[in-house]
Amino acid sequence: MKAAFIHQPGPPESIQYACLPEPEMSSNQILVEVMAVSVNPIDTYIRSGKVAMDLPSPFIVGCDFAGRVLQVGSQVTQFKPGDRVWGSNQGLLGRQGTFAERIAIDAQWAYKLPDEVSFESAAAVALVGITAHLGLFAEAGLQAGQTLFIPGGSGGVGSMVVQMASLHGAKVITTAGSPGKAERCRELGADEVILYREQSVEDSLKQVAPQGVDVWWETLREPDFDLAIGCLAPRGSMILMAGREARPCFPVGPFYVKQCQLRGFVMFGAPASQQAACASEIAGWLADGRITACIDRRLPLSEAGEAHRLQAENTVEGRGVLAGKIVLTP
Repeated sequence: MKAAFIHQPGPPESIQYACLPEPEMSSNQILVEVMAVSVNPIDTYIRSGKVAMDLPSPFIVGCDFAGRVLQVGSQVTQFKPGDRVWGSNQGLLGRQGTFAERIAIDAQWAYKLPDEVSFESAAAVALVGITAHLGLFAEAGLQAGQTLFIPGGSGGVGSMVVQMASLHGAKVITTAGSPGKAERCRELGADEVILYREQSVEDSLKQVAPQGVDVWWETLREPDFDLAIGCLAPRGSMILMAGREARPCFPVGPFYVKQCQLRGFVMFGAPASQQAACASEIAGWLADGRITACIDRRLPLSEAGEAHRLQAENTVEGRGVLAGKIVLTP
């Protein structure tokens, strides 16, 4: 079968696209014919070695997938051949990735995909959607009527947070780097969009949320805690999901006087059962059109190296070249 893989961490050019042996399936796994995958920032960190993990060799890159079940292991009861499935959590913690024509994965990391949802949409939403759901509801405990701020509302996680928070009845404020991206954020449900290249984020937030924001979802790799805590409402919460190498100054005084909370989390640290519950609700929202996948571009799987280069430019180098996910198909 064809797959995109590396032999050791390196630049995007280290990704090869060639034939590998068919995956071997254990009794608790399913064999999936992959129809679509997508790229996440964590994929580029693992591929480059910025996030060190034990990797099989060769290592197939990628976390997310959508496809059809070809075969089920003897201990698997929830799936049968022909089922449409989607999921994430691959290419992590020693597990092989998804950028291949066929993959064998533990059944606990696969979820049934409604017929109304395309494979491309499911692949694009997997990691970012589960991340948004966990952060908003399990971590922040977002309530209807609260105010939420998230930078970059047209990005991968950002677009999911904007949609889910709006769907839940929150007032959503976000930022965008261009009028076109700002319009996209409004289409997704944002109530206020700050053009951060032209406007002061701090001044704008104080104008549109004079009482402060209840939830500040930080997507930037270098958080500005002075800005965030200054704009939080009393007893507000800040959610951290990025910035592994960041060591910013922290304004302890204003933080504790406001009685705020700071919560950090990673999606793949949540139990499989909790992620499955998130995925079930997300699939329902996708099926009835209450949330949509934000896809910036589509590429063939053979261009996995180019996809990683674009993702790294957008995330690590901060160039803002993407407005949504990159989806690849075998």
